[in-house]
Amino acid sequence: MKTSLKIHRLARGMKQSELADLINVRRETIGRLEQGQYCPSLRLAMDLAKVFDTTVEELFSFDDEQKDTPEQTQTR
Repeated sequence: MKTSLKIHRLARGMKQSELADLINVRRETIGRLEQGQYCPSLRLAMDLAKVFDTTVEELFSFDDEQKDTPEQTQTR
């Protein structure tokens, strides 16, 4: 998963701890999100998008490696 969370946070001049406090998570969670080591719940993703006045899709996207193959798309 790719994320632009760090870019948005730095553009607002926020520390990881400040963002964490706003959405009631630990600072370590923000760090893991920014490094792509943690996939947020829908609730967490929506809370983050609200803080930055953007969409979940703007903050998070899947890597090219994780795109569906044509066979996977046809079975949906």
